[in-house]
This record gives sequence, C-alpha cells and structure tokens, in this order.
Amino acid sequence: MTKKTLLIFYFLLLFFTPLLYAKTTKDVLLIHSYHKGYKWSDEISKVIEERFETQENVFVTTVYMDTKKIATYTYFEKLFELYEEQFKTRKFDLVIAVDNYALEFFIKYREALFPQTPMVFLGINNFDKAMLEENNTLSIATGVVEQVDIEKNIQLILEMHPKLEKILIINDQSKTGFAIKRDMTNVLPKYTNKVKFEYVDNIELSRLEEKVKILPDNTVILWVLLFKDKTGRYFTHKESLKAIKEVAKVPIYGLWDFYLNEGIVGGLLTSAKAQASNAAKMADMILKGAHPANIPILMESPNQYIFDYNELKRFELEVPKSILKYEMINKPFSFYNEYKEFVWLGGAFGLAIAMILVLLATNVAKRVMSEEALKNQLQFIRVLLDTVPNPINYKNLRGEFEGCNKAFADLFGLQRKDIIGKSVYDFFSKEWADDSSKKDKELILSEGSDSFEQTLHLPNGTKKVMTYTKTVYKNINGSIGGVVTVMDDITERNQQKQFLIQQSKLAEMGEMIAAVAHQWNEPLVELSAILQDLEFSYKSGKLSQEEMRDFVQDSMIQIQYMSKTLKDFRNFLKPSVNKVFFSAQKAIDEVLEIIGKHIFYSYISLHVKIENKEMIVFGYENEFKQVLLNVINNAKQKILAKKKKGNIYINVQDEGLYTRFQIIDDAGPIPDEIIEFIFDPYFTTNENGTGLGLYMAKVIIEDKMGGKIWARNFANKVIFNIEVPKNTDEKDV
Repeated sequence: MTKKTLLIFYFLLLFFTPLLYAKTTKDVLLIHSYHKGYKWSDEISKVIEERFETQENVFVTTVYMDTKKIATYTYFEKLFELYEEQFKTRKFDLVIAVDNYALEFFIKYREALFPQTPMVFLGINNFDKAMLEENNTLSIATGVVEQVDIEKNIQLILEMHPKLEKILIINDQSKTGFAIKRDMTNVLPKYTNKVKFEYVDNIELSRLEEKVKILPDNTVILWVLLFKDKTGRYFTHKESLKAIKEVAKVPIYGLWDFYLNEGIVGGLLTSAKAQASNAAKMADMILKGAHPANIPILMESPNQYIFDYNELKRFELEVPKSILKYEMINKPFSFYNEYKEFVWLGGAFGLAIAMILVLLATNVAKRVMSEEALKNQLQFIRVLLDTVPNPINYKNLRGEFEGCNKAFADLFGLQRKDIIGKSVYDFFSKEWADDSSKKDKELILSEGSDSFEQTLHLPNGTKKVMTYTKTVYKNINGSIGGVVTVMDDITERNQQKQFLIQQSKLAEMGEMIAAVAHQWNEPLVELSAILQDLEFSYKSGKLSQEEMRDFVQDSMIQIQYMSKTLKDFRNFLKPSVNKVFFSAQKAIDEVLEIIGKHIFYSYISLHVKIENKEMIVFGYENEFKQVLLNVINNAKQKILAKKKKGNIYINVQDEGLYTRFQIIDDAGPIPDEIIEFIFDPYFTTNENGTGLGLYMAKVIIEDKMGGKIWARNFANKVIFNIEVPKNTDEKDV
C-alpha cells in the first residue's frame, strides 16, 4: 500500500468516524442553575444519570451555573461566552434545564448555542407558558413545573398545632425566594384571623438566631430558604438551617425534601427525586423519537407528605389522621409494625385452634344430629313421592331411568334398584321401546311436553290403558337433563266426569312434576356430595368444627329449598273443600312458583301486572289455580310450537263485583272458525291433546265459582279473560 493510499484511508476514517458516532450516540446537556454539592441539584443529577447509565449510547454532560452565589448580567454574558467556546464543536440531542436561571439562560441564548435542540425543564417556579410562546420555544420544550404548596402546609401546621398563635416565616432574597414570597401574598391573608404571621427575608444570621432563641412555645417556624443573609454572606443549605435548629425550641416545618434530616419536622414537600424522575421519563421519550410538543407539560408539581420521626417525637407531635398517604423517615424498627399482618394472622390462627378445641364435643353431637336430620329429610322426600298414586319416572338423555316412585316400581312388580340405570328396552318389546324412545327424542328436540294415551303391555302379560304426560326438564344451568313421565291408569272408568277432571289435572301435574324434578335434581346431587364428603372427612379423622358447620349449613339450605318445593306441590294437589276468600296476588305467585322456572328455561318472557295487590277472589282456591296453570301452559305450548321466543302477559284488574284475570300470548291468533269451540269437551288442535283442559276450566270457573271465561283475538295476540266474583253475593254452585 502506497503512502498516498494510506493518506486517503486515514482521511476517510477521520471524516466518517464522527458521522457514524453521531448516528449511534445521543448527547444530553444537563444545565444546573445552582452548584454541585447543593443537595437539590445533586439528587436531580443522580436520578437523571441513573436513568441513562444503562443505555450505552446516551452520554450526559453536566454544567453548573452557580447562581446561588452570583447572578449578575455581566456574569451571564461571560457564561454565554464560556459555553460558546466550550460547545462550539458539539451538537446536543437534548438539553435538560434545571430551575429558573437555567431555563431563562436557554431561552435567551438557544439560537446561538443550541439551535433547534429540544429541551426538558424542571424545578421551575411561577411557570408561565407565555414565556415559551413569546420566545418561540414552546414547540421544542416540555417539562415539570415546581410548585411549593404554601396553603396546604399552613393548613397542616394549624391542624398539628390547634393552639398556635404565630408562624415565623424565614426566607431569603434569591430568585426562588422572591417567587415564594409572591405566592404567599395570595395565601396568608386567608389565615390572618387564625394565626399571626411574621415574615423575615433580609436579616443577618446572628440577629436571626437571637430572634429564634426567644420564640414562645405557641410559635412554629416555616423554613423557606436561606442561602445568603443581609450581609451578603453565603451559606449551604445545611449551615443556615443547622444554626437555627441549634437555638430553636419550637418545631420547624419546610417546603423542600432536601431539608429532611437537617432539622425540619416535615410537611408537604417538593421533591427533587420526583421532579427528576418525571423529567427523565420525558427526556427518554424524546431521545427515542417523541416530539416535545406531543409530551404534555406536567403543571402539577409531584409533591408528597414526608415527616421526620425524630422531630415528631422531640416535640410530641402526631401526623393528622386526615393525611392518609405519607412517608416517614428515621422511624425505628418495630417487629409489630413491620410484620403486623403475620402477628394478626398468628393470633387469629391461635384463637381459631382454641375455639375448635373448646367446641369440639358440641360439634360432634351436632354432627350426629345433622346426619339424623338429613336422613329423615331424605326419607320424607321419598315417602312424599311414593304417596303420589300415579307412576312417575324420569330418564336422562341416554334414555336410562334416573329415578322413579313406588307406584312406577309396583306397576312392574320390581324394586326401584332393579329399574334405576336401565332403559325401556330392558322391559318392553323392541317395537314398543323404539316408539317410546322416538317420542322422547322428538320431545327433547322441541324442549316441550306431550300428552297421549297408549296401551301398556306389561312384562307379566297384562295390558293397561295409560295416559302419558311427558315433559322435558332442564338442569339449573339451563341444559336439558332428560324427560319426566307421569302415567295414569284409565283402564276402568267409573264416572265420565271424574275421569275428565282427573285427565285435566294430570296434564297440569306433568308440568308440575317436571318443575319439581328440575328443582330437585340439583339439590339431590348436592346433598349426595355433601354426605359423601361428610363420611370421608369423618372416617379420615379430618372433620373439623368449621367443616362440620359448613356441612350442616349447606345441607340445611338444600333441605329447606326442597321442603318448600314439596310444600308448594302438595298444596296445589290438595282439593278445595269449601269456597274461601283468597288473594289474587297469592294465587298467581303460587302458580308461578311451580311453573315459573320452566317457562323461563323455555326462553319465554313472563310479564305480570296486578292493578291492586289487595284484590281478593271468592271461590275454590286450588281449582282456580288449576285453571290458571292450564291456560298459562296452553300459551306456553303455543309459543313452543312456533319454535321461537315469545311473551306471556298476565294482567289482573278490578271490575267492581268481579276480579278479571287476562292471560295473553303473542304466538298468533286462534282461527276465527274454531275459537267458539275451544271450550267444548274433546275439542283440540293438538294431535296428541285430550281436549279436556279448557273444558274443565269452563266447568270450574262458570259452574262451580259463578264466574265467566272466554277468549278473543287481538291483533297477533290471544287474550283469555277470566272473571271471578269477589264476594258471597254471587251464585254459589
């Protein structure tokens, strides 16, 4: 390689190296208004440097203007000349200006020193955005405003010293000091009727010491700043405060956190760390490409309540309860305060163990009693089902018998255990079983109910004519559980009218049994699980008092729920012997208690409107509820036949001597050519219907109770009107 080639290579290397460096590095200039060693400035530098020390391509250069000692016009001109020479070959990506002097210096000389360089400021007192706008700096600048909250600190002092008579305010005549003084002129007059203020900002330190030394007990000091006294003598922030603290016999409050640990009690303090942390985040965003104009200026200074435990203890002071969030320094270690949660947890655990030991004997006795009560309730439920003369069974989606009553087992001459888990294919011919399974599957798809008459060929060779009412039941989560079947032996008919009543009652009973089965299914499963858990815990010796109590409570909840369901069912089945006065509201509520959930899980919306909840009816209460149940079920079946959502409306109105019940559905009108025949016996439009429900409703309402029932079409709705007497003046049939 020739000398000429080497020269060219070195020239290119020297030329392109700065360009490559500029592309990969970021230079930040940190300008402090004050001096190194000043705690405020040092803490800000520390936070900013820590922010960028892990970023290898960011370099921070720091300069100090030292304006606490000198701030003349000539000084700033000389400082400009110094920086102009110092930075003439450097281009910064960002300038961070700390405190007012640095911001004002940047604004004045930025065109000469830092043209088009973005800037982040912090620690600015009496900030006015117009200062940036007037100097065309607003578009390239953002930052954090510094505000000392004079008013909240005055309020804090008054709250901590309710008998206070005087506040001595100590300040200096620096730029920051004058800014704070201006703020005070707007705040102090509000409190002159509560406390006397004495303001000092131009006095020799020795005279100030003499003044503080003789302050009475009902006085406190609000320390603002004191870097230079009347003689021009300069002090560090520690020196001036230390001199005053040594002679003061009263508490000293401050406005900045760098005075903590130097003698102040505390206050709502302006924090250098908080200011720097927010400013550093903004700087990082700009270095990563964000535009300063898109980063809002933080106008509310991030101040916080901080107190010195030693000073509070010295003057026997407490932080007011109104201050919920604060920081405490110098607080001695306390095992209780540090591990309060563990102490309370240990105490609670010990107390719980003690209570278990004391109550163990009682709980064992309660456990035995609960087991007996649970067994009795389950036995009662089985007996109640067995008292129903109609054979009843319910099957799951696989067609397997999940349960049955005694009447159903007796019909086949078998025990219940011989039926559970089997299907119709185990008891009947394949042809008959196929037909029954087909009906069940169609019913499950329609999610409805069906009634029909069919001859049953029993395994022993006998035949019985049975009516079947099949209804789909749903689990509590809305999923289909299976099919409930209620059977009635109609082989022998003694009286035609009795048969008709029985047939009509059976249709309603099917709906009720479906509802009862639906409501029983989940509690029975829950009770079974509870008993198994109880037995397991008892045998394993892990049955605690708390677990025993939970078993009892959970069991009683299920039992009470099932008892209420059975009570409602039993009351409905009980025939009325005499006419009585009963509540219209109560009759509707009890009917809906039985079939309300079934309607809900059929995706039908039910709307009930009762004009006067005190309205009464005179007649046969249970038979009247049978009529309501029949008409509501008819409306439900109409809606389900449409295979879409629908609505049922129940309105009750006062019509003088009568109470009118209106049951309305929106499943379409009844054809005009058949509407006058719907109350005739054996008239039905349902292929598998008996045509007895509305006929028996008419017999009960008009023949037995002296009322009236009729139906009419209105638009796309059918309205069933039922009028029943309210008193004994009507004909008693």
